[in-house]
Amino acid sequence: MAETIDIVENKVEEDAHSPKNVQRFLTFVSDNITFGVSTDYVIEIISSYMICTLPMVPDYIKGIINLRGQTIPIIDIRLRMGKMPQDYTATTCIIILEINDISVGIVVDSVTQVLDIDLDRIAPIPTQNQQELTSSMISREDGSVVLFLDCEELIRQ
Repeated sequence: MAETIDIVENKVEEDAHSPKNVQRFLTFVSDNITFGVSTDYVIEIISSYMICTLPMVPDYIKGIINLRGQTIPIIDIRLRMGKMPQDYTATTCIIILEINDISVGIVVDSVTQVLDIDLDRIAPIPTQNQQELTSSMISREDGSVVLFLDCEELIRQ
């Protein structure tokens, strides 16, 4: 039986000092890089699941899972970005996303937190540093950077 964590939407309380253009993002780590994906796309997080492999597919497609009767393809985000494979650990999990009515799972090294991010602070990634699956970034107050996953690009290929 798979363990799941449901994403719970909490209303962002507004006061005179809070930004008006805020969106919630789930952050996760892959290859020591922090990524964010809008919680609008996130269905659930699965911490352990049996993946059935498929023949003749790109190496980044790990296979499929049957999630409550629905067949969902699983993509290893690390391999999809051209990084070296890594053994799955206790913190490895699958984030189930729904993008344009298409369900897909992405394998990530770990899930970190849900952040409320002011969309006005998000900046495009400089062209020379841009990754295929990232669209923009934000520098956080602690000096860390979050790259935002381009979900449309993820399902495009």
